[in-house]
Amino acid sequence: MVATPHLKSLERQTEQLRAIAHPIRLSIIHLLGKQSPLTVTEIHQTLQIEQAAASHHLKILRQADVLKPSRKGRFSYYELADDTFTRVVELLNQHY
Repeated sequence: MVATPHLKSLERQTEQLRAIAHPIRLSIIHLLGKQSPLTVTEIHQTLQIEQAAASHHLKILRQADVLKPSRKGRFSYYELADDTFTRVVELLNQHY
């Protein structure tokens, strides 16, 4: 018999999938999977998006526990909470 995931776990997984379901957020995950940690400035410059847009998308990913922020001096750095999200992006890229 296969164990059914607990409802709270499924709700959390749904939140995380919603959080990554955006082209810019997928780009951020892809970028951080290749090099991290990165600052907001490094992310917005690399992806060629406005800093406000980068901050907005980073906030969504952070709230869903997709990203792990850290602070060094006056700079905030972001990295993936774990490699699961990189693998999800890689799986999606295999189909397109």
